[in-house]
Amino acid sequence: MKKIFYFLFLSIFVNLAAYGQQDPQFSFNRETQLAVNPGFAGSNEAITGLILNRYQWSGFDGAPKTLLFSVETTANIFGGTSGVGLNIISDELGYEKNVFVNLNYAYHTTTSIGDLGIGTSFGIFNKAINGDWTIPETGYTTAPGSDDFIPKGESSQLALDLGFGVFLKSNDYFAGISVTHLNEAKINFADRAYTFFTRHYYLSGGYNISLSNPLFELRPAVFAKSDLRSTQVDFTLGLVYNERVSGGLSYRIDDAVAILLGIEMLNGLNIGLAYDITTSALGRYGYGSQEIYLRYAVDFGKGRLKKYKSIRFL
Repeated sequence: MKKIFYFLFLSIFVNLAAYGQQDPQFSFNRETQLAVNPGFAGSNEAITGLILNRYQWSGFDGAPKTLLFSVETTANIFGGTSGVGLNIISDELGYEKNVFVNLNYAYHTTTSIGDLGIGTSFGIFNKAINGDWTIPETGYTTAPGSDDFIPKGESSQLALDLGFGVFLKSNDYFAGISVTHLNEAKINFADRAYTFFTRHYYLSGGYNISLSNPLFELRPAVFAKSDLRSTQVDFTLGLVYNERVSGGLSYRIDDAVAILLGIEMLNGLNIGLAYDITTSALGRYGYGSQEIYLRYAVDFGKGRLKKYKSIRFL
């Protein structure tokens, strides 16, 4: 039974690599907006750096592991206020190791309904595949012949990657829409098989609701992504106390329920922890997922640290 389970797990990886959703999954999707929406760059009106680690289905050999580093700020470019940002993502799953680096630019304008960022991203995607990877504790291998998309030995290829996004925010709400892998770059392995980066479409939105006690604020949000073959939707409800301590629950349809916790340790320094309880068929094997992030925001324009009422803090 265990060998069958690992074989099915490999089949999922092969399918994801060849056809399915390829972007990493994050439970703190408010914190990781820049990774999927270049229109978000500079919306925090500060220099903001983020480091996030995600361990999906931890305890499972070959399970996804993701490291994200991002930084974004406002800048005066082309005679107006703009946003710039950088993403560096390392993502491992099974026989795949992917590294993604991109630069983001967003044009900012003020509208009657909020501040609008219209952005584009330009980056490089490095996809590496180990065709000789063997599924732990089984005799099954990803060797050539088991699948047309798996090359022999180790192979690594680079591809150009483009994205586009729009992000709207005000003091009370935010909304974003974006697309990654806009150019759907193709990569050839061993001159006989190729995989391509499928366009991913993202939609996000949230609202800040002040409660009768002014120290508490309720923050419902939704985050959806799709490659037009499959779709994932997260519904999150967060409660923030004094803009410093937060807790929340998130439900990812047909996949997981996540518990989210966050706290401002120092002025401008935040830490967050998330634990996903798997509700899909994998949940019967007891594999959950964890995330941890550190975020630091500094306002250099005024020469001092500044606290932010950030929509990204749960």
